[in-house]
Amino acid sequence: MPGYELPVGTCLDMCPAAERTQREKERRLHRFEVAPGCRGDRPRADPQRAVKEYSRPAAGKIRPPPSQLRPPSVLLATVRYLASEVAERTDASCAEVASFVADRLRAVRLDLALQSASDVETALVLESALAVLLAVVARLGPNATHGPVDPMLLQAQVQESFGSLRRCYALGAGPHPRQATFQGLFLLYNLGSVEALHEVLQLPAALRSCPALRTALAVDSAFREGNAARLFRLLRMLPYLQSCAVQCHVGRARRGALARLARALSTSKGQTLPLGFMVHLLALDGPKEAQDLCQAHGLPLDGQERVVFLRGRYTEEGLPPAGTCQILVGNKLGGRTLEDVVMAEEEDEAVDRPVTEI
Repeated sequence: MPGYELPVGTCLDMCPAAERTQREKERRLHRFEVAPGCRGDRPRADPQRAVKEYSRPAAGKIRPPPSQLRPPSVLLATVRYLASEVAERTDASCAEVASFVADRLRAVRLDLALQSASDVETALVLESALAVLLAVVARLGPNATHGPVDPMLLQAQVQESFGSLRRCYALGAGPHPRQATFQGLFLLYNLGSVEALHEVLQLPAALRSCPALRTALAVDSAFREGNAARLFRLLRMLPYLQSCAVQCHVGRARRGALARLARALSTSKGQTLPLGFMVHLLALDGPKEAQDLCQAHGLPLDGQERVVFLRGRYTEEGLPPAGTCQILVGNKLGGRTLEDVVMAEEEDEAVDRPVTEI
């Protein structure tokens, strides 16, 4: 709107008091937001736990006043809370956690868009929110479609988050110390996409030369070439957040590698290959996962330790098995909390390691 000046949020709570009251009356509080020990038909909201939920902006709807908008510092504190207190909950399924966190992060991005904030503040909030979203989505694992969450909606939200952040980078001068990391995350999440690669290659040369982006480009190259040995060697060395971003492509990469092995090794009498070799090559979480992968593609086993490549037996039905990805993702926190990873101010030094592979 011409001449309209965006306000600055003044709400200092994670959820405005008016919304807490309204959702209490309408019984729309999530169990994560209810005050401890509160029982009965009308649970009360805990101001320290309630988080503003997403409300779709409608045409003609009055813009929220500053009292309903959280300033960047509160938005960042909200993201920190979601990372430390909600994403790490052990009393809820990963699907329930992802559904709650994704909705509240969407509200964070909307609050940010409806107010005036500097490019640096905006980027910091968007980076942190995107990091949390990538982590909770990665933790869903292979059973995501069976929980109270829509994987396609989550995927769309991740792409929207990347779009908002990359527009912020393009419009502002910065400084943005983590831009190379998040541009690399964008490429890893969209591995194999011609459009994503083109956009990354349009970035300034100085940014493309940063270790995080060089690593992401190396992973993308190995994925495109079908070089499974190099790809999974690089994936093993990626830090936690980068591993979360690329996890959605692991199943397809393993299927492609298995198909190439089947074409090269299958004979009428059958050639065998140790499952241990498969575990190492594809960074699988043990022999059982290797057995499951082979059997899901029609390949018979010779005992418990070898797979048989028989001509005409390899098949592909449905989506490739996702696997548990403990080696490639889950084990990489290395004693750190998700909050530690999300709120990091500098790029993880581990990003430097795979660069020698390029």
